Amino acid sequence: MIDILTTPLPILYQTGDLVAINKPHGLLVHRSPIASDAAEFAVQLLRNQLGQRVYPVHRLDRKTGGVLLFALNEVMNATMQQQFMEGAVSKTYLAIVRGYTPDEQAIDYPLRRDDGNGGLGTLQDAFTALKTLRRTEVNVPFGKHPTSRYSLVELTPTTGRMHQLRKHMAHILHPIIGDRPHGCNKQNKLFLEQFSMNTMLLHARQIQFKHPISEETITVIAPLQAEFSRMLTTLFGMDKPEA
Repeated sequence: MIDILTTPLPILYQTGDLVAINKPHGLLVHRSPIASDAAEFAVQLLRNQLGQRVYPVHRLDRKTGGVLLFALNEVMNATMQQQFMEGAVSKTYLAIVRGYTPDEQAIDYPLRRDDGNGGLGTLQDAFTALKTLRRTEVNVPFGKHPTSRYSLVELTPTTGRMHQLRKHMAHILHPIIGDRPHGCNKQNKLFLEQFSMNTMLLHARQIQFKHPISEETITVIAPLQAEFSRMLTTLFGMDKPEA
C-alpha cells in the first residue's frame, strides 16, 4: 500500500470541473464519526494537492480501492450526484472471493438501510450482476479441505446501497477476501498467515458516465493497486485482469 500521507493521489482523469483518482485501500473519502482513528481523508488530500475545493460525487468504502470521482464546483457536484441517483452512471468492480462462483449470477437481494451507527432501517432494493472471470485452486489446506478455491469476479451494481457488494457476496456464500465484518474471518486469517495479506480485495475498476457539458461518454479505468495485483499473480498466475 502506498504511503497516503506523503504520496500524491493518482489522478486518472481531470477537466476544469471533474477529477477522478485511484483511491488507495484504507483511505476514507471524508471525515466520519465511525472511524475516529483516521487522520487523513481523500477530500482533504485532494484539496491540498489541487489547491482548490473538491466535492465527492459518490462514495467508496474505506477498505475499497479504485475510481473515485470528484466535482470541482457546486453546480457540477449537484449535476453528477443526480446522475448517480438516477442510475445513469455505470460502475464495475473486481473482487477476489472464496469458492467457485457461477459463470454469471443476478443477485437481487434487498438490504436494510444502515444509519452508520449500527442501527438498521427499512429494506431497500439492491441488485448486483456477477460475472466470473477466472477460478483457481491452490495447494493451501483450509479446514477439512486439502486445497483452497477462489474466484476472480466482475461485479456491476445497479443500485448503490451501503456495503452492497460486500453484503451481496456474503449472502451468496462467496465472501470477499479481506472483508470484515461481512467476510469469512477464517479465510482472512489464512491470507494473513499464508500471504501476509490483510487488504480487502475489492477494487472499483471502472466508471462510465456522460459528461453533463460536452455530452461525451467518459470511461475512467483504475489500474489495480499493489496488494490486489500481488494476489492476482499469486492465486491466478495473472499480471492483470482479462479484458
